[in-house]
Amino acid sequence: MTAGWAWLALIASGVVDVAWAFSMKKADGFRDTPWALVSIVLLVVFVVLLIKALEVLPLGTAYAVWTGIGAAGSVAVGILIFGEPATAARLFWIALVLAGIVGLKLQAA
Repeated sequence: MTAGWAWLALIASGVVDVAWAFSMKKADGFRDTPWALVSIVLLVVFVVLLIKALEVLPLGTAYAVWTGIGAAGSVAVGILIFGEPATAARLFWIALVLAGIVGLKLQAA
């Protein structure tokens, strides 16, 4: 796998991680069986994609990028879908996380 494909796999893994977090919320503590099954499938998909990306990318940078995508994406889903608060402080801290991710990506390039 080339570095370009590894970054693509990492980003895809982060996006699937956000979908997994959404499905976990919908699974309601695994009381909603269809959503619980969806969450298990998404878990497997994001782990496989992350493993493939880690074959090429540096662990620290890749994991920071992956968790940042998951964190920022989950905050966005929480705000847009679940009506969680979009306070200035929350948005500032997520922006700071994203700035750190960009910095790490630039260092890995």
